[in-house]
Amino acid sequence: MLLQNKQVAIIGGGPGGLTLARLLQVEGVHVKVYERDPGKNARVQGSPLDLHETSGLAAIRKAGLLDIFRANYMDGADRTTITNPNAEILFSDHEQPGEQTFGDEHFRPEIDRGVLRRILLESLHEDTVIWDSHFISMKPTANGWTLQFKNGHQAFADLVIAADGANSKLRPYVTGIKPFYTGITMLEGHVADAAKNIPGMTAILRGGKIMAFGKNQDILMGQKADGEVGFYASFRTHESWAKTNGLDYNSNESVLEWFRKEYPEWGSQWHELFANATDAFIPRPIYCMPYDQEWEPLPNLTLLGDAAHLMPPFAGEGVNMAMLDALELSEQLLTEANNTLVEAIGIYEKQMRRRASVVAKESTDNGERMHSENALESMLDFFQGK
Repeated sequence: MLLQNKQVAIIGGGPGGLTLARLLQVEGVHVKVYERDPGKNARVQGSPLDLHETSGLAAIRKAGLLDIFRANYMDGADRTTITNPNAEILFSDHEQPGEQTFGDEHFRPEIDRGVLRRILLESLHEDTVIWDSHFISMKPTANGWTLQFKNGHQAFADLVIAADGANSKLRPYVTGIKPFYTGITMLEGHVADAAKNIPGMTAILRGGKIMAFGKNQDILMGQKADGEVGFYASFRTHESWAKTNGLDYNSNESVLEWFRKEYPEWGSQWHELFANATDAFIPRPIYCMPYDQEWEPLPNLTLLGDAAHLMPPFAGEGVNMAMLDALELSEQLLTEANNTLVEAIGIYEKQMRRRASVVAKESTDNGERMHSENALESMLDFFQGK
């Protein structure tokens, strides 16, 4: 086996990195995950994840975790409601029969990010994840790398996998290609105890998703675990908006005032979201890697997930692609068909870039459609199969 007696370091403890760790560890590979969070109970932000049959769920199956996933996914959280800016419901699939289930090509069960992370963490040996490990730099040592972390810790690895997300610090060691700004920014908020704090929106949400479309502006929201709701104001703006808008992201009043001004055609029903947000708002400019990126494979370093192919979230594919990366990379590293690590990595990277390019283009196109002048009509046609 190519990884026999070798130490593998995965930088980043998101779904892709943890899935890869699980897939390698069950085959006896010595693997460590270096994660910048201070501990496993650090708060996990973000919307729920819908896993797809041939990518995210395929990785879960291979990792032997399907049963525990089935026991923890959010039944009904994939149900969708579409409204106009006045929160009038124009489409809902809540009443449609739920005939799809695990094994069906189009079934996309939703799971809370924090719950998925817990499942993956608990599947690993207790000492696999090294917390409080904020990667700073690395240097070649023998045939591997010496890793340097912010806390002063150093570690050696024969093979390093960069799973450190959109702002990857390891990506420049592989390629100088940079992502481009898509023209869209999302402002993320969260509401705890949503049934109590945002009863109007909760009644429309019904434990699923809301997609509200205006002209070049959206509100997207979804049910999370423990009664929490995540939501995004999504809109077209310049790349530096997040740093130059003058908003106090810790002030609900400040952000609500901005919403009233910038979303003037939207009804007051949405105000309860911004007035009752539990945590600080998070601006998220949306970037995408070029569709035609290429680089030469290295024998001891590769990328997965957003570090390799950052893409917009408008097709629900980012995490699924990261987990499929983990599955396909593990297969190439573990098969006897490859004679060298650089051969295994080269095969993985070639197929990863090819499929990620297609999905990234789809995600970007969806973002354009969702933030167009006629977004509401276009998305209604899509969901109604017209």
